[in-house]
Amino acid sequence: MRIARFVTDSDPAYGLVTGEPGEEKIIQLAGDPFYQGIQETGQTHQLDDVRLVAPIIPRSKIIGVGKNYADHAAEMGGELPASPLLFLIPNTAVVGPNEPVKLPSFSDEVSYEAELAVVIGRICKDVPLDRVPEVVFGYTVANDVTARDAQRTDKQWARAKGFDGSAPLGPWIETELDPENLRITGTHNGKTVQDGNTSQMVFGVPELVSYISEAMTLLPGDVILTGTPAGVGLLADGDSFEAAVEGIGILRNTFRS
Repeated sequence: MRIARFVTDSDPAYGLVTGEPGEEKIIQLAGDPFYQGIQETGQTHQLDDVRLVAPIIPRSKIIGVGKNYADHAAEMGGELPASPLLFLIPNTAVVGPNEPVKLPSFSDEVSYEAELAVVIGRICKDVPLDRVPEVVFGYTVANDVTARDAQRTDKQWARAKGFDGSAPLGPWIETELDPENLRITGTHNGKTVQDGNTSQMVFGVPELVSYISEAMTLLPGDVILTGTPAGVGLLADGDSFEAAVEGIGILRNTFRS
């Protein structure tokens, strides 16, 4: 299932996206599927008649994973971590598909990072590897926008990866997906600059969820960003970027000074 969050003339609602590309409809759901399950209202909209927003605003946290692709670690001039390298992002960083992102005034080196994002579906702690699928609600596309100069000077990543607009998510959550072998691409101003596969992750989805849950309780709607392939580069005023994950879709955003 593809579960989106959208607005018409009222408050945001959840819906099921159905139909072939170019002919999609969205079936509105009653309430929050994370807590109330999938309850269709019978009300439908043409996808073109609604505005998609971020498919989830985490109530608790976003957990990022750094240097989880060997080629990206190499291009950043660092060694692979012996265990997952984690950082936290506030939920105020989240924006949705097609939303403009304001580049932070404190940085002159803001870059894109196309990623697969894991959305947690139930409260969990100390999850064994073989039970990780039970706690995953689904997957979406992320762009882990990063202020590289702040990342270097601050020595920790809260400001570099947590500024407003630094975590675009979308276009929807796909609940039926095997994350082990998915193509990930990043397209900057129409040119493909990132082209990787989740099979190249140093730590796969089961390892990440299990490892993170050893340290902190995961709650419904928490999001894990799983790292980016090589090819990261800088964004400038007026740029566009498309992050795409096979089996999910394309997350588009524009960037403004």
